[in-house]
Amino acid sequence: MTKSLLLAIESSCDDTSVAIIDTNYQVYANVISSQLAHNEFGGVVPELASRLHLQNISYCMDMALQEAKVSLQDIAAIAVSVNPGLIGSLLVGVSFAKGLAWSLDIPLIAVNHMLGHVFSNKIKNPDLQAPWLALVISGGHTELVEFETESKFRIVGHTIDDAAGEAFDKIAKILGLGYPGGPMIDKLAKLGNPNFYKFPQALDKKDNYYFSFSGLKTSVMQYLAKQSDEYITDNLNDIVASVQHAIVNILVKKTIAYATKHEFDKIIVAGGVSANSYLRQQMLKANKKLNADIYFPPLSLCMDNAAMIGAAAVRKYHAQEFANLDLNAFSTKGIKEV
Repeated sequence: MTKSLLLAIESSCDDTSVAIIDTNYQVYANVISSQLAHNEFGGVVPELASRLHLQNISYCMDMALQEAKVSLQDIAAIAVSVNPGLIGSLLVGVSFAKGLAWSLDIPLIAVNHMLGHVFSNKIKNPDLQAPWLALVISGGHTELVEFETESKFRIVGHTIDDAAGEAFDKIAKILGLGYPGGPMIDKLAKLGNPNFYKFPQALDKKDNYYFSFSGLKTSVMQYLAKQSDEYITDNLNDIVASVQHAIVNILVKKTIAYATKHEFDKIIVAGGVSANSYLRQQMLKANKKLNADIYFPPLSLCMDNAAMIGAAAVRKYHAQEFANLDLNAFSTKGIKEV
């Protein structure tokens, strides 16, 4: 199959990334500049994020072209994440992408950031074909999405309050574990007992595929308020393991239940939380009876990156679904076609 090179841009939150990927899903470069400046604030500061994107985006592009050993004249189209995310951050990427597309006189492709996470699985598995069921879990999103084709899908369940990633980060902050909280909880939980304390798992009802994690955060706060500092320190690994189990178990249970009822033989797990080792372990364990094919992105592609944006743009490139130069960013949450 004839292949063309895409230059992809991701700037939806606090990672500036530029990738070079071809239309057969081969990645030649995936440069990511993470903004460590937010760590001292315990979360992303939107204005700071957009300013750092401005500083980093040209550098990231130059590094990506150098690593891929290509020039801008070799690029067939520019792909960019347009939603959801921090509006100031998105605008940096979209403005940069539009300027490139105009100056090079090549097509512009708009990509939904959450679809990027889903299609990150195509990089390792380029022959993967819909239908599939996708569990999309990140800092701001928790969605169960049924894909009939790569472009025809519907959300069958989502969080009604906090997302799974938010729960990890907020509970880690309560415990003084720093930001981002997910990786630290995953690390400590490996040394703990997931059945040490039974935290609540909301909406745990048959044929209910919605999620809620706000109550878990409150439950953890109430539990910790009753304990001494010494008790929390001595049992920290067990506490975080129990928290992680409460988040992961309900994600896995609802996903496997929906896939079983609707006879899906392929399940995609995507988003930053897909890097969680306990989630991967429990999903594979719960799948033994269903025996579906389960796909996880490589750990290097779980977090925000431009290669996944390029992967989501491949179908649109082949279908010639190009954006106009009046394209604008928007911050509306959710997985959707743009």
